[in-house]
Amino acid sequence: MEAVYLLMDFILHIDRYLQDFVQAYGAWIYVLLFLIVFVETGVVVMPFLPGDSLLFMVGAMCGAGLLDFTLASSVLLVAAILGDQCNYTIGRWIGPKVFQWEQSRWFNRRAFDQAHHFYERYGGITVIMARFMPFVRTFAPFVAGVAAMSRSKFSLFNVLGALIWVLGIGTAGYFFGNFPWVQANLEKIIWALILIPSLLAIYGSWHAGRKESAEGENF
Repeated sequence: MEAVYLLMDFILHIDRYLQDFVQAYGAWIYVLLFLIVFVETGVVVMPFLPGDSLLFMVGAMCGAGLLDFTLASSVLLVAAILGDQCNYTIGRWIGPKVFQWEQSRWFNRRAFDQAHHFYERYGGITVIMARFMPFVRTFAPFVAGVAAMSRSKFSLFNVLGALIWVLGIGTAGYFFGNFPWVQANLEKIIWALILIPSLLAIYGSWHAGRKESAEGENF
């Protein structure tokens, strides 16, 4: 429980932790930023690290002159792109190992074909939108790999999604993160960055499930 408390405290007060780290270690902050984003996006068992709130606060710290915006954005972009590529590669490698294809009683060929078809058809927008959804952004590239989405298509939308995610939220933090009202309500804003995308993801999944069920009843 203590570990969970420390993690939540870090997420909700990430501005304080980052400022303390900058004061203590200076340029090593860029290494820390790289590791946080890479691990969150690249290791499928670590979906709970701060993503959106981290980008926003880094942008705010750049706006306050504590970090260099160009360097921070570049580091975060590289971490986000490499993280998703790593996660995708793990999915491509683990999928066949786990299912053992047709020889395994756990493998459902029809489900695999449906997932593969979905990611080939809608995988691009899925990879991009997942960037803005906590937990989902960690699992989406992994599932894309398991579903055997082509690497070229995944890589294209991986880079595009990373650009929109990192630069979009980082720029918002740069211009608005140091407003007195934002500073006074920072914890509420961080909660909003966590909960709103998560609720949208849950609603989207529920709506898609209902639509699929309705289409199945019509056949």
